[in-house]
Amino acid sequence: MKYFLLPVFLVLFSASNVLAQQKRNLPSYEITGKIIEKNTNQPLEFTTIIFKPIRGKRIFGGLTNEKGEFSIEIPKGMYNINIEFISFKTKTLKNQKITKNTNLGIIALEDVAEALDEVEIIAEKSTVEIRLDKKIYNVGKDMTVKGGTASDVLDNVPSVTVDAEGVVSLRGNENVKILINGKPSSIVGLNDTEALKQFPADAIQKVEVITSPSARYDAEGTAGILNIILRKGKALGFNGSVSVNAGVPTTTGFSTNLNYRTKKYNLFNNTGFSYSDAPGNAEFYTEYFNPNILNPFIEENRDYNRKRKNFNTNFGIEYYLSETSSITGSFLYRNSDRNTLVENLTSKFDSNNIETESYYRNSDGESNSTNWQYALNYDKEFKKDGHKLIIDFQYQDNDSDNLNYITEGGVFNNLSDKLDEKEITFNTNKNYLFKGDYVLPIGENQQFEAGFRSNIKDQSTDYSIWLENENGDFDKVEAVSNIFNYDEKIHAIYSQYGNKFGKISALFGLRMEYTNIDIEIEGEDLDAHKSYTDFFPTANLSYEINERENITLGYNRRIRRPRSRFINPFPSRTSESNIFQGNPYIDPAISNGVDLGYYKRWEKVILNSSIYYTYTTDVFQSISEDTGEVTGDGIPIIRRSPINLSTNNRYGYELTLNYTPIKKWRMNASFNFYNSVTEGEYEGVDYGYESLGWFARFSSKVVLPAEIDWQTTLFYRGPFETAQSKREGMFMANMAFSKDILKNNGTISLNVSDLFNTRKHNRETSTDDFHQESEFQWRQRQFRLAFTYRFKQKKKRERQRFDDGGEDEMI
Repeated sequence: MKYFLLPVFLVLFSASNVLAQQKRNLPSYEITGKIIEKNTNQPLEFTTIIFKPIRGKRIFGGLTNEKGEFSIEIPKGMYNINIEFISFKTKTLKNQKITKNTNLGIIALEDVAEALDEVEIIAEKSTVEIRLDKKIYNVGKDMTVKGGTASDVLDNVPSVTVDAEGVVSLRGNENVKILINGKPSSIVGLNDTEALKQFPADAIQKVEVITSPSARYDAEGTAGILNIILRKGKALGFNGSVSVNAGVPTTTGFSTNLNYRTKKYNLFNNTGFSYSDAPGNAEFYTEYFNPNILNPFIEENRDYNRKRKNFNTNFGIEYYLSETSSITGSFLYRNSDRNTLVENLTSKFDSNNIETESYYRNSDGESNSTNWQYALNYDKEFKKDGHKLIIDFQYQDNDSDNLNYITEGGVFNNLSDKLDEKEITFNTNKNYLFKGDYVLPIGENQQFEAGFRSNIKDQSTDYSIWLENENGDFDKVEAVSNIFNYDEKIHAIYSQYGNKFGKISALFGLRMEYTNIDIEIEGEDLDAHKSYTDFFPTANLSYEINERENITLGYNRRIRRPRSRFINPFPSRTSESNIFQGNPYIDPAISNGVDLGYYKRWEKVILNSSIYYTYTTDVFQSISEDTGEVTGDGIPIIRRSPINLSTNNRYGYELTLNYTPIKKWRMNASFNFYNSVTEGEYEGVDYGYESLGWFARFSSKVVLPAEIDWQTTLFYRGPFETAQSKREGMFMANMAFSKDILKNNGTISLNVSDLFNTRKHNRETSTDDFHQESEFQWRQRQFRLAFTYRFKQKKKRERQRFDDGGEDEMI
């Protein structure tokens, strides 16, 4: 495979060198002028003047002095010139040909409060941008996530849900690939759900929801891709923002977004720290059907206390080699210290439901994780608009240490003096990413693209159980302790062709991925090597009925690869009577999906809807079964393990509506309905099932007197069933208020998450051996106060004008 990829890279690299030599040394000219306020003729100091070339990457600009005057030196060329000042209407001078020293004269900016109100309402809602293979949701000014995390942001994105444990689902499907700025990242780290709860929401600019990915993207993720775009300032000079927050239950944090840009380079940094002490609780009621069990009824009550300290910083520099090329280097560091205390009280009842004994089992867990990421990007734009080459290299080094200290003791009619237990886990993970993308426009409406990507992952998990002996020392339990090594290499090449003829746009692509996986358990004879090659065709079509209405149709083939704990055959214990055991021989799941979308925009209403269907083979899902073993107290041990469950048919309908009845009131509503049909059996047991699921979200934002913003978000997730479990519906409400202060440079906000404290997850699980009912509340109602101060930075009233790290596609 390496010999197959090498020629592709050499061709792309050679093309870059040849065309890069065509760089011209252009003369520079001085551009002068003066900016004033239209109504008073007063000069406007610190007005931003931006020169963006019609062709080319490098942007020029500067600020006016105390007299409103500016003098900026720029090379010869054609430019669009933007003149911007906070609270004033932006003025644009298009197609300005600069061939000599030029005085633009006196330019008056209009202070139009009414116009700004209109712009602000458009920008603050999660505006939808429709492209051939994705929808872009601009986070905007969502007050309910101020001081929150990436999980809070995703939980507000249409089509996306986040469950009690932080697991992210897209259209009800948990197999979602999460990217940061278009690439896998240490921000996500070893544990997707935990890392998303640690990353500050203030660092996120927007989220791309890609339900029909083109061939450019990894084929991983049968549900699709969520691409989180981080903030990276583009304004000239030094600017940024600082945010602090505090809340109840205990949570504090701060974050900064800083940027310094000159003509030759752009420095950017996102830094955040947070501390939280979040309580939670769970209840389990289990009935065992085995007539030989003396105490068939078990009741468990758990209280969770989670302390989290998280620090992350992302620093980068973008250096402009020429007007059409740049190189960007970035460094990310993240450290997390976590303490989780779980107090578990178990009570046993006989067949007459009379309590016979009770005891506690407490788990005190300490965890530390450190993540390092280094990235290098080369971006070259050629003479023709859209002709470009992008090369990326990324290295990640992640480590985490986990110590779980378990104590047990009697409470009622239980005099057993049990010895303590320690559970220790060491994780190391090294990832290498090397990719290249080459885009070649053909004529006015055609485009060819090709590229390659290599992902190399080396992961090791050292898991051990230690039991206290009579001398107070701890002895290692060799039967369940193990060192699990997982090596994965994925090499891919792709090409795609796009064409626009009349009102129809088309994008066709093909991706080939070669996967090589080696699984090793030290000291064990395990042969679980897997090697396979798959092809992933994609097709995306769009028909533009008019400027306000279009229809899209997408097809894609995707893969879900089992990883880490899903394939580790050694059991890990969630409690004394519940274990999880991976399956090293599980096969990847392959899906084929079709998505038909419709978009319509009226004066006050935006409608976006789609019908989708996915057919998946070799579906893997965890099943619960009685191991036939019991604990020292005679409680049956239940094992959960993933298996391939043959096929799954999933179809659904999605609807999103944005309605702005008046300038100071806007509403968003989304609805997603899906039906899942799974067919398959395992060891003679039929695990097939059919289930309907749905969820709905409604958000209302009103500007109250004194320019106070009031936002309310309602969410309901309907009930859902699988072969062995039934999940009840759940309702949640969030509310927030915010006010701009300090001449609109500062914003203070108060938000309440889970206003009625109803975000509780109730589930029933039934097998031939037992029936269990459970209620789980990951996080209780939370109040949070946040303050943000912006310096030399416009409030985000408008869409970003410059490239922000997302990946362009043909519109």
